[in-house]
Amino acid sequence: MSLAEQFGNIDIYLFDQLLKGRITKDMRILDAGCGSGRNLVYFLRNGYTVYAVDRSEDAIRAVRELGAMLSPVWSEEQARVEAVERMSFATESFDFVISNAVLHFAEDEAHFQQMMEELWRVLAPGGLLFIRLASSIGIEDRIKPLGNQRYLLPDGSTRFLVNEETMLETTAALEGSLFEPIKTVNVAGLRCMSTWCLKKE
Repeated sequence: MSLAEQFGNIDIYLFDQLLKGRITKDMRILDAGCGSGRNLVYFLRNGYTVYAVDRSEDAIRAVRELGAMLSPVWSEEQARVEAVERMSFATESFDFVISNAVLHFAEDEAHFQQMMEELWRVLAPGGLLFIRLASSIGIEDRIKPLGNQRYLLPDGSTRFLVNEETMLETTAALEGSLFEPIKTVNVAGLRCMSTWCLKKE
């Protein structure tokens, strides 16, 4: 089996968490805003307990097909058509929550906070929240404000952007802690993506 078949198109920074041993088989994992399941291939193949939500019916259909193909213990109920800010899971259901390229689609500050609070609600004490999202770090002078903390980026996309202060203040407000330093990748000055990793104390 090739590496691509084994791991799929997993986010490299999520793969880093896997290599560091932070995601283990005894954990319940949620991919909140899963898309078509790019980050779930390895977990499904290897018997992890995985759940997924996305507001797109097509995306959830793809994840259900992926689960049925790769996991012998898969149930369709594990993938649900739901918005991240209104999930049906019980409080403190998951040990590791993935939010990969989701929060920068927030409509405004209130929507961003709703999504963050819901991600935090479903995370169990001691659990880890892995976030990748667009930020303004490093391109502050190249973005155009559109209102509601949304910006036009040099790559032509429109995103809700955070900065380091926003991430640190939100972490403190949730009474969480960083289990990794905030890391930001600048993609040719066109956009910046930050990795923000929180632990629920």
